[in-house]
Amino acid sequence: MAERRVTIGWAEGLHARPASVFVKAVTSTGVPMTIAKEGGAPVNAGSMLGLLALGAAGGDTVVLASDADGAESALDRVAKLVQEGLDELPAA
Repeated sequence: MAERRVTIGWAEGLHARPASVFVKAVTSTGVPMTIAKEGGAPVNAGSMLGLLALGAAGGDTVVLASDADGAESALDRVAKLVQEGLDELPAA
């Protein structure tokens, strides 16, 4: 299982607009992955409802994980998006 631990770069955390950007980015990778607050239970990273239920705030550390083909590259891209608080998924 590939994992990335990242600190959320969006000041408002994974709520409203950043959550929408995140879910869209995860879905666009085509790689199923989970997200969890450090020490918490993982949720489907492509689910807006699951993501909002995390209650992840800016500065919190989250763990992205996947065991699918292409996980390493997809996790790197999504981790960069989260850490830098970007508005779109960085190029591969």
